[in-house]
Amino acid sequence: MPTTLSVNLNAIAMLRNRRDLPWPSVEALGRIALQSGASGLTVHPRPDQRHIRFSDLKVIRNLIDDEFPEAEFNIEGYPTEEFLDLCGGAAPEQVTLVPDDPTQATSDHGWDFSRHQAFLTDVVAKLKKMGTRVSLFADGDGDADAVQIAKATGADRIELYTGPYGGCYGSPERAGPSLEALGKTADAALAIDLGVNAGHDLTVANLPPLVKRIPKLAEVSIGHGLTADALEYGMAETVRRFCRALGHKI
Repeated sequence: MPTTLSVNLNAIAMLRNRRDLPWPSVEALGRIALQSGASGLTVHPRPDQRHIRFSDLKVIRNLIDDEFPEAEFNIEGYPTEEFLDLCGGAAPEQVTLVPDDPTQATSDHGWDFSRHQAFLTDVVAKLKKMGTRVSLFADGDGDADAVQIAKATGADRIELYTGPYGGCYGSPERAGPSLEALGKTADAALAIDLGVNAGHDLTVANLPPLVKRIPKLAEVSIGHGLTADALEYGMAETVRRFCRALGHKI
């Protein structure tokens, strides 16, 4: 089963928010992405709504329900009470919990599972009662003990933070060790029936080695690189290019 692609709409929303205008349309570009082979849409609604707005959640939920019922809605964020309320209203198929400070520009590290185990266990239980799959953002550093704790929280998956791997775009000699650390983390998770997603700075160029090393990778969530490519190739062709990089026959 090929790794599925969830298109992160944050960068599109950030561009929209530069003006008090409704374009580029998060809904319209999400539709094109799903029409072109994406299996889901991802958003990260931060407290300041600097890109995805809370009002976007209903629009995306309706888009999926009305036109793409087989697609999945993935909402990621730090689990404040406000965030959990948003998830309850939007009924996403998956929630990805990240340890972001509200002032961060983007996610840049995984959870300290040992330190936050009790907190995450409580939050995961609340989300599971809503009927959603739960994924936890994790450093891909090969730490099998951390993966064991992630599993103990009740989460269904981890999402490997692939930023260090993506940052090796200009240095292939550094990419190998980073890729192997991600692979070892995935191996440890899959060995205990913990699913594995991945995301951050993934591109058409670095996806094939990633899915070759982690053939049971369930999903990748991609926003920045995909949106950048869409400026050059258009959204439809860009999604097809990313799907082909994942091994889809498109």
